[in-house]
Amino acid sequence: MQNNSLQLSTKLQQRLSPMQIQVIKMLEYPSIELEERIREEMVENPALEIDEEGAADNTCDEEDREEERPSSDDLEWAWNGDGEDYDDRDDIPSYRLYENNRSDDDTTFSREQSNGQDLDDFLLEQLHTLNLSPRERQIGEYLIGNVDSNGYIRREVDKLVDDFVASQGVMVDDDEINHVLDIIQSLEPVGVGAFDLQECLSIQLAAKRREGTYPNDVLKLATTIVDRNFDMLAKKQYDAMMQKFNVERDLLEEAMTLIKHLNPNPGANFGSGADTISQTITPDFVVENMNGNIFVTLNSDNIPELRISDDFYQMVQEYSGNVKNQTKDKKEALQFVKQKIDSARFFIESIKQRNNTLLQTMQTIVDFQELYFRTGDDRNLRPMRLKDVADKVGFDISTISRVSNSKYVQTEWGVIPLKHFFSESMTTTDGEEISSKEIKTIIKETISDESKKSPITDDTLTEILNRKGYKIARRTVAKYREQLNIPVARLRKEL
Repeated sequence: MQNNSLQLSTKLQQRLSPMQIQVIKMLEYPSIELEERIREEMVENPALEIDEEGAADNTCDEEDREEERPSSDDLEWAWNGDGEDYDDRDDIPSYRLYENNRSDDDTTFSREQSNGQDLDDFLLEQLHTLNLSPRERQIGEYLIGNVDSNGYIRREVDKLVDDFVASQGVMVDDDEINHVLDIIQSLEPVGVGAFDLQECLSIQLAAKRREGTYPNDVLKLATTIVDRNFDMLAKKQYDAMMQKFNVERDLLEEAMTLIKHLNPNPGANFGSGADTISQTITPDFVVENMNGNIFVTLNSDNIPELRISDDFYQMVQEYSGNVKNQTKDKKEALQFVKQKIDSARFFIESIKQRNNTLLQTMQTIVDFQELYFRTGDDRNLRPMRLKDVADKVGFDISTISRVSNSKYVQTEWGVIPLKHFFSESMTTTDGEEISSKEIKTIIKETISDESKKSPITDDTLTEILNRKGYKIARRTVAKYREQLNIPVARLRKEL
């Protein structure tokens, strides 16, 4: 017999408002992406426009701005159909937070990621100048489409054959693919179209032989090492090479110098397809030391001041009169206009809250790491976790994570990612808490001063650090070395 019963239960759920969701999303945008997001919103919402007067007003004195700033951060307003609530433009707060008060002479640093050229187009231009058959050109265009951002083709020939047949509807065999591959590999930059590093270096050495700019014995030895003994090269087994090839150290040094001057990533200065990276890193914050006082500002030189269009306010006033006798079209028009104004105010306030949150977080980071911002020395970085900043500023850890991710700060010592200031803590033999950044700095400096003929091992690094009073295990030393992108001692060895 089925037993039917009713049960009551309570469940506590936390729901984010649309405003909160939008602000959270805004926090993730670096300055460049925020600029793009604003442009998109202005296209979608005609009620938004650039406030040229507001931008000019940002040059006023700091005290004047403080007096004009509204005290309320809330955007809770309602409209009742008569249009009165829409005519309060003076209540819309500026979201720039006096961050754009620098003169035109001030310098904003940026770091270039790529030259912006497209590798595919560069290769296609060269391909189309060659005397090829239509079939060869078709295969060549397909192969160029498979070249990645570093200039390599990472797929096996049989896979290329299968994909060409499927995508082009034309039968082709391995020999044809290999024939056109040879053509691609003859193009600039030298080494492009290789399947792996060994082939890439081999192509470049073949080009050196055709140029005839290096002694034959040096080129011959370099080619033998790359083509037939690549494992020995990767492991830097120099003594074994001298014995195997029966050569003197001087000749081996010349061959190794030649190999080191080859380009392992021939496409690195270009972009390629979806891998294109032509972005300039623009700092989101500027930290300046003025007469001993450290100031934090948001860098929003390219972010426009927004306001709600006067035309939309006027339309509300026009459509709001005599509501009872309005036509259906006028009611729909009024609803549309109000919705766009509502969305515009929503967007402006989201940017304001985003910038408030970013500034508070960056100021807290500067407070934690004040000594670093005065000296620029990584050894003066204090241990700092996301939780430390969250506790002090009063935000959730996830908020601090969003703020610090993909954001950069301009300092006297360059443009630095915010993540650089976060690190775990270590304890010295004296019981002092220090940042792991200090350990990494010592590791980096010790290795930079080592003899490249006899590099310092991780065991020796551990002993050095222990003698300096840093209690640290060998595996931790190895982890920090890897985080610094420093290879093991065996691979740092030179002739």
